[in-house]
Order: sequence, then C-alpha cells, then structure tokens
Amino acid sequence: MKQPILQVRDLKQHFPVTSGMILQRQVGSIRAVDGISFDVYEGETLGIVGESGCGKSTAVRSISQLYKPTGGSVIFNGIELTTADPRTMLAARRDIQMIFQDPYASLNPRMTVRSIIAEPLVIYNRRNLLDPPLSKLEIEHRVEELMERVGLSKVFKNRYPHEFSGGQRQRIGIARALALNPKIILADEPVSALDVSIQSQILNLLSDLQKEFNLTYIFIAHDLAVIQHISTRVAVMYLGKIVEISEAVNLYDNPLHPYTTALLSAAPIPDPVVERNRQRIILTGDVPSPDKERFGCYFYDRCPKRMPWCSNHIPPMFKRGKNHEVACWLYDETRDYHDVSMEEAKADAAKASK
Repeated sequence: MKQPILQVRDLKQHFPVTSGMILQRQVGSIRAVDGISFDVYEGETLGIVGESGCGKSTAVRSISQLYKPTGGSVIFNGIELTTADPRTMLAARRDIQMIFQDPYASLNPRMTVRSIIAEPLVIYNRRNLLDPPLSKLEIEHRVEELMERVGLSKVFKNRYPHEFSGGQRQRIGIARALALNPKIILADEPVSALDVSIQSQILNLLSDLQKEFNLTYIFIAHDLAVIQHISTRVAVMYLGKIVEISEAVNLYDNPLHPYTTALLSAAPIPDPVVERNRQRIILTGDVPSPDKERFGCYFYDRCPKRMPWCSNHIPPMFKRGKNHEVACWLYDETRDYHDVSMEEAKADAAKASK
C-alpha cells in the first residue's frame, strides 16, 4: 500500500479574540479549524469542500505553515512541519507551493511577470536541491519555459500584473508555483474569482500539469461541480471539522452525512427532468459561531436527523466501506442512539468529562 506524502493529525487553528485598547487580554478564540485529520497520497487530488467560513482556506494555510497551527501534527515526507527549525522548513517549502484564491492580490504590482516567476528560483538559486546554482541566463530560460507551459507568451515577461486579465494572472501564479518543481501544490479556490469560461481552461491546465509533472494537489473550492471534476477524493468540512471523506465518485453517488446530503441537494443539475423531480433539503437556522467550544456534534443545531445523544457527544470518524469515513452517530453499528433520552445523554457526557 502506498505511503501518504502528507499526514495531517488533529490540526487546530484558533485565532485569539482580545479586549481592551491598551492592555489587550484574550477573552476568547475563533476556532477556524478545530481538529481535522487526513492523509494525502502522491499523484492524487484531495478536494476540500464546504460553505464559506467552514475553515477550508485556513486549513491549507496552516498545513503550509503560513499560519502557525495552534495544535496538531503536519508530517510531510517524514518531516514534522509544526516543530521544524527554520532551516528544515525552508527546505520543505521548496516542495510545498500554493496557488492563491485572488489573482489580483497575490501578485506584487511593482514586479514584472519575469521577476514574479523568477523569485523562487532567485531565493533557492536552483531547480532541485541537488542541482548546481542557476545562472541568470538559465533563470531567464526557465521563466520563458514556465510561461509557455501555462499558456502565456514569453514576449509578455516584462509586463506588469495590471496589464493582464484575471485568468492570465492566475496562470502567472501557477507558473510561479511550478518554478521549483514542487511535490505538492495547495490550491486555495484558484478558479472562484474567474469567469466561468476561464474556469474550465484553468482546471484543464491544472489537470494536464498534474499528469506531466506527477503533482499532488489539495484543492479547495465551494463549487461542488469543480470539486467533482478535478478531485480523486473529497473531504467535506463544516464549522472547522471534516464530517465526511471519501473517493469522489462514491461521495457524489452515496453521500452519508446529513450535511453532505443537504450540500449536494443544493447543487443544480443541468437536466430539467431530474432537477424537477429531486428533493431539496432545506437546512434551518444559521451556521453557529466558531468562537465557542462545542461538546457535541458540530452539525447538531441544523441537523434534520439529530438525536439527544448528538448534543453532548462529538462523533468520531466511522468507516463505511472502502475509503469512506463519516463523522455521524447514525453510522455507529455498536449501539442505537435513537432510544437514548436527553437526560441519559447529558448524564453520560458529565460522567465522561470527570
């Protein structure tokens, strides 16, 4: 069995909430990512999907150590990134690159396209760790090679970002991410800011690059159709937690978690007959605030299938078939929780907390 290239265990990212103008003191925290675990295997695309504010972007920034995680473990190629020293982290960053969501904000407006793409090569001064340092001419050739590979003419290398469209800017960001021949690319909603006609071009480009360079992707999106198109496996996030993870085909054909089912029912299907006859699941209430510690299922407040047991017990991930896991008490085969009263559930939670 293949070994994972990336292992994430109980990753947490909490942002402090402070009070006071001068002597600021912490009065709480925003639990943007609250304990997620998954593996990523070489050559695959793991899609992470969920509604806005569920912690998708924060998760990938914590994995890449752009945010220092509050807790948990991130192991990349045997290296524990959360405790790595600066020298080790610098070497690891060569193999972990990001494509950011906003192509208008992720490129320095004072730098030419040539300087933007060449910057990683200048910092590391070589394509691969064991290669000799690159000369200025080699860097120039590498920039031109990357521009043409992502569909940009090399004659534009001395232009500035404001002279390009959104799709072209995202291609520049992709070229920059490819400069050091990374092993894994973290794509944070790379097509959400683009026109629909351009989205398909960028997705096809990413797919072609993955096959050509054997890249591994973690792909963030809130568009279910995009995730279905590009992903090998899909993880569904809600309120900072992963509630279901499965192979893409299996997840879309057989969603198990009530939130996943509701999410998929909201996605339009381009078939008027199917669209007319299928049942929509309307969730009541709003997404709870992530500033409070929760002792039960994170989806309890909005779940149409909730039981008293769910209010005071956080569900673990239950295995349901090959490569399919779901965090829901409905799939615990050891006990039927429908018969448990609210009083029994509270008593059990109180006993467990002692």
